[in-house]
Amino acid sequence: MSLALTGGLILGGCSSSSSDESSEASGDKTVVKMMHLWPEGSSNAQYTIVDDIIKTYEKENPDVDIQTEILGNEQYKEKIKVLSASNELPDVGITWAAGYMKPFVEGEMFAPLDDIAQKDKFVAGTLDAFSFDEKTYALPLELNITPVYYNKEIFKKYNLEAPKTYDEFLKVVKTLTDNKVTPITLGNKDRWTGSMWYMYLADRIGGPEVLNNAINRSGSFEDPALVKAAEEVKNLVDMGAFVKGFNGLSNDEAKGYFMNEQAAMYMMATWELPNYTTSPDVAQEFKDKVGYFKFPTYEGGKGNADSYVGGPGVGLFVSEQSKVKEEAKEFVSYLVEEWGKRSVVDAGVIPATFVDTNNAELHPMYIDILKDLENATNLTLYADVQMSAKVADVHLNQIQSLFGGESTPKQFTKAQEDALAAEK
Repeated sequence: MSLALTGGLILGGCSSSSSDESSEASGDKTVVKMMHLWPEGSSNAQYTIVDDIIKTYEKENPDVDIQTEILGNEQYKEKIKVLSASNELPDVGITWAAGYMKPFVEGEMFAPLDDIAQKDKFVAGTLDAFSFDEKTYALPLELNITPVYYNKEIFKKYNLEAPKTYDEFLKVVKTLTDNKVTPITLGNKDRWTGSMWYMYLADRIGGPEVLNNAINRSGSFEDPALVKAAEEVKNLVDMGAFVKGFNGLSNDEAKGYFMNEQAAMYMMATWELPNYTTSPDVAQEFKDKVGYFKFPTYEGGKGNADSYVGGPGVGLFVSEQSKVKEEAKEFVSYLVEEWGKRSVVDAGVIPATFVDTNNAELHPMYIDILKDLENATNLTLYADVQMSAKVADVHLNQIQSLFGGESTPKQFTKAQEDALAAEK
């Protein structure tokens, strides 16, 4: 979801140790300039984490001075654009994955980071989103996967259990509709929300590569598994699985149905976890009722339950033109490792690196999600993030048309195949 890799996933933190100092004022110290998008006011928890990380790093490396410039999200994007045009990127900066960073990589503005990317420490698929031609150009800080949250009390009332197979899932939907309970809330006005349902069905039916292959053109969007996934979406709509008027509801409006216990299930990324665990704004009585399950496996399908739809949030890059490239790389490596140790407990943000849950005082749901991540076999990046802006628009419009009954499954897949083929 484009929203995910722009607004929704932008969590994190950083600091300014000496942003007003000039290089000369730093004496014999090596100055590493960093630019980030986490102001103290709007991202206080994350800001504080990285502020502390910088201070500790400078104590441990007294010959290094980390100077930071802090901008809000949109201002950051604008400034990075200007700086890249004049070849003056900071030594260390923030980037988003996939399509966003592609022009920077093609322009040879980001340094390859394979020498500091400890691949066994990152959750499967996270580094891939920041890689081109098998080289890693940024290290991800955060990660979101997408479970299905459910109301345990509603399930108990109708003797239902969290489904493991798709047939079991369909039985849950049917039981709820038979009892006039809304099974699933969905705000498909935002379109990427429906795309996640389609992506999971594509994964479970055709395996983790079928959708990626269609997008990268080693396969086709008219692959039988992708048509079948669209047929299953149509079937869910016809069953009455989704809240009434879902194509006219925003995600925030749809979420209200779950939070107010008017819908039994809600599929959304793990940035929602604080609402069900730690948020002081949500009643404990409701939090106690929320559980989650992995998207079910499909009988005869090629996908497995440990494959997720999701994506990393922002990552850290090092400028190819940096005069202190090695020092910048060492700092990035340190920041990513320390961020991984603190982000869940201190900010409710799941990092892209594996987390040791043994000593942390974490809500059980966080511990379960983190264990799931350790066993993840695949992470499929949101489809529209993988696509060019033009094709993504076709995809998202077709998602809305499929869910709304204006496109048949075959029309849905053909429109996207045509849009992808036209780009080649």
